[in-house]
Amino acid sequence: MINYLKGQLISKVEDSPTGCNITVEVNNIGYLIFTNKRVIASLPNEGENVTIYTSLIHREDSMSLCGFDSREDRDLFNLLITVSGVGTKAALAIMGELSAYGVVNAVLTHDDKAISKAKGVGPKLAAKIILELKDKMTGWRTRVPAKVADSVITPETEEAETVLLSLGYTKNEVSEALKRTPNKNDTEEIIRIALQWLAAQ
Repeated sequence: MINYLKGQLISKVEDSPTGCNITVEVNNIGYLIFTNKRVIASLPNEGENVTIYTSLIHREDSMSLCGFDSREDRDLFNLLITVSGVGTKAALAIMGELSAYGVVNAVLTHDDKAISKAKGVGPKLAAKIILELKDKMTGWRTRVPAKVADSVITPETEEAETVLLSLGYTKNEVSEALKRTPNKNDTEEIIRIALQWLAAQ
């Protein structure tokens, strides 16, 4: 089992026939790792060093690596693929549509609509995910803390987070900045206030 890879980020590909992927070079070996746009947005520029937490998927006719920028996201992905009917692509799509906390929150609050927003995940599969994982995820809220104050996560804060990460800020910086935004329902306002706070640091 490959727990993580630490090396140079060679490429980031958002749109390819096989989906989002990155290549990380470790000791002159390039590892192709499947991921999602959320992870890609959080990574540094190509050529810089990264640590990617991985999951090795072994099928009868293939082997592939899936990777994330945090151990919690990787572990949650591994939990999602234990649900019958949830394959690698569906699990990556769910993790890409929602943050790790968003997935946990959707399961624990029985929000099948949030889960079914992911590409390839219908209402029946979303309901099945909730049914099979609700007991297993009870303790995950402490393992995957909310990224904004008072556990308030909205689509607007998710979008703002992605934009701020793409500007080069770290996850911790973005998390602290988002805590300073009182209005959680206006993406432009969230970004404006967050950038003001970041600039003052």
